[in-house]
Amino acid sequence: MTQLLEMKAIGKRFGHVTALENGELTLAQGEVHALLGVNGAGKSTMIKILSGVYGQDSGEIRLEGEVVSLRSPKQAKEHGIYCVYQEVDTAIVAELTVAENILLDSFAGGGSFLLSRQNINKQAKAALAKLQSEDISVTRKAGTLSLAEKQLVLIARALVHSAKIIIFDEPTAPLSLTESDKLFSVIRRLSSEGVGCIFISHRLQEVFEISDRITVMREGKRVNTFVTEESDSEEIIEAMLGAALSHELEKELHPVGDDLLNVQGLSDGQKLKDVSFSVKAGEIVGIVGLVGAGKTELAKALFGAAKKVEGTVETAGRETRINHPGDAIRAGMALIPEERRKEGLFVHETLRTNASFPNLRKFSKGLFMNKTSENNFAEEMIDKLNIKTGGTETPLVHLSGGNQQKVAIGKWMSLDSLLYLFDEPTKGVDIGAKVDIFKLIRKLAGSGKGCLYFSSEIHEAIGISDRILVMCDGQIVKELSRQEATQERILLYASGGKEETVKNEQLIERKRDPVSV
Repeated sequence: MTQLLEMKAIGKRFGHVTALENGELTLAQGEVHALLGVNGAGKSTMIKILSGVYGQDSGEIRLEGEVVSLRSPKQAKEHGIYCVYQEVDTAIVAELTVAENILLDSFAGGGSFLLSRQNINKQAKAALAKLQSEDISVTRKAGTLSLAEKQLVLIARALVHSAKIIIFDEPTAPLSLTESDKLFSVIRRLSSEGVGCIFISHRLQEVFEISDRITVMREGKRVNTFVTEESDSEEIIEAMLGAALSHELEKELHPVGDDLLNVQGLSDGQKLKDVSFSVKAGEIVGIVGLVGAGKTELAKALFGAAKKVEGTVETAGRETRINHPGDAIRAGMALIPEERRKEGLFVHETLRTNASFPNLRKFSKGLFMNKTSENNFAEEMIDKLNIKTGGTETPLVHLSGGNQQKVAIGKWMSLDSLLYLFDEPTKGVDIGAKVDIFKLIRKLAGSGKGCLYFSSEIHEAIGISDRILVMCDGQIVKELSRQEATQERILLYASGGKEETVKNEQLIERKRDPVSV
């Protein structure tokens, strides 16, 4: 393959923090190259340098053998480099139509909004057709789209230009299995046409399915580059962490007490329909379902962030009316939302400010904040959760996704809540940060807290949960103990199937062919 890209000896510092010391990456024409590393390893900084968001302090970038300067996203796009970021809402203009969002770079590059509406819509439809997503109306306002649809719009935006390199930064995070399969077929088509694709994902199964080579980074340096078909997951994980990782999902026994939460007949008039379940003290209950099953809607309804909720909610044996998140907090609940940057954090504020926000009264004296107490709590959180940061005054925007998620979780510790709701807590988080989050959740359960773990990552839910509730179309369709739960059974119920139907079909087959096993 022809060498398309070479990033050599890339260095980048932010104040006293070294993000990259010796970053290296090569990409061949038509190659799908996975870039992996734990949060804070430097891969996001590498990608932002390649896409023109940051300028490197040292090193060089060669594109098709020529040294290039990429000092802005516009310059990167002029060289044919496009990036599809994980945080979709930061790149979507909600008030514009789908077609206008897909053609947005054309307008920014000197095009006119007076261009033919018909032509704009035609180009947008063609891009969506390549993604097998013709069902998304190009005249619809982008702000009304689901996360999965917004991600597809961003990918379509890259496809309307003759890109040489497309960077996919956690592109499947908000997508269903079917949508991910569609995306992979698009990436393979792009690869066959000579486009170089850089693929970033924390899902190793995806990496092995789609990539040709894998580069692993650690502490701002390239550790190694592997040929995918000649490597295995254990080898990759060891390179990412510096040591082999095992037993991260092994069960730890802890005592379970009385009901902390009892929900009966919960409905929101839209997605949720007659949801009933309970959570005991010291119990981790997994709420598992595919994208669109209603997990996030259930979390928000419990936390008072949904309208017109019907049903009864009891916390610690008392019926509780929760019409607002403030009611939920007073009832002893804490929600770590799915969209941490949009709903869970003030990313442009300091770590200290974010840490103290849920319980300002605890850190204030009259009209004044007790900065010492506030700072001590933030430092304690950094230590307990192993947060990689330059200090308590670091703005969260400079932290990696995994470290941001730790702050989103840790800030609720000041309230000492009874019940913790984790909505997709490992979304966009590397395997090292996942281990830290699992440890934290188990520690909360071990201290008698109740934990609800909402996730579409079935294997993770099986590993962390004492009990699993499967959701489909806004309802809980099956309850499984940890011993009963398998990925196959959960996926069956989550996709609307019934085990009895499968058993009946197997029985009929055996009757037709008594010899079959």
